[in-house]
Amino acid sequence: MDASGASLLIGFAMLLAINQVVIKTTGGGFGPVFQAGLRSAFGVIILLIWIRARGIRIQITRTVLFWGAINGVIFAFEFIALYIALDLSTVSRVSIIFYSMPVWLALAGHLLLPGERLTRVGAFGLVLAMTGVALAIQDNGAGQANWLGDLLALAAALFWAAIALIMRLTPLSRVPPETQMLMVLGVSTPVLLGLAPFLGDTLRDPEPIHLAGLAFQVIFVAAFGYLLWAKLISIYRAGEVASFSFLSPVFAVILGWWILGEIIHPLIWMALALVAAGVFLINRRQVKT
Repeated sequence: MDASGASLLIGFAMLLAINQVVIKTTGGGFGPVFQAGLRSAFGVIILLIWIRARGIRIQITRTVLFWGAINGVIFAFEFIALYIALDLSTVSRVSIIFYSMPVWLALAGHLLLPGERLTRVGAFGLVLAMTGVALAIQDNGAGQANWLGDLLALAAALFWAAIALIMRLTPLSRVPPETQMLMVLGVSTPVLLGLAPFLGDTLRDPEPIHLAGLAFQVIFVAAFGYLLWAKLISIYRAGEVASFSFLSPVFAVILGWWILGEIIHPLIWMALALVAAGVFLINRRQVKT
């Protein structure tokens, strides 16, 4: 991979890590599910403006719409779980568990996809990462731990892996990223906003910093961040792109400590090291094949 591609991927990993801190901070003004719904709703608007400005033609067949709707519903429940998890627990704990997604994707690929069977190195990485997740859940964090938050972060990671599998195994694999994101955001918006009043409060005490946090999520993550990821995958090999994913939980834990003042205990650092090493090894074996 050239230097520009590597720089963009490191930047994207940092963007995802910053997003965890932003979600946590924005939660002071909006309820978690309502916040996720607003992100999707405004993300659709920004994405439509982008599509119109670029003259991109959107074509959606019935089959694509069916799988896009399924992905959109799973996407909604992924972020219901993630946003509530961040509302209940710390960024460091949630990030370690949530960014274990490549581990569950690799395990599912090993079981479901003949060409994605784990090598010995990949299996060793899988064991390391799963051990790290177990340590993160076990750590009580001197009162910072929340069992429901941990379980929801794990559920969010599993939903994310399911979305990736659907995108690999269905006609969505041949759909441009703009179309995919438009369907995902469009379907998730009514689901999230409709469930928000039943899954907590909607408005808390919105201030300018919370509105800025929401705008960051809408513009830099929902509308354009995921498009950048899809574009990089279309240019570079998937294994090369995925091998950078271990950086996100590392950055997130450091930012949670630095910006939010979260207390990071030795067991959490150990869990982070195991998950990061495991994810790297799982994806590294894909680069070599």
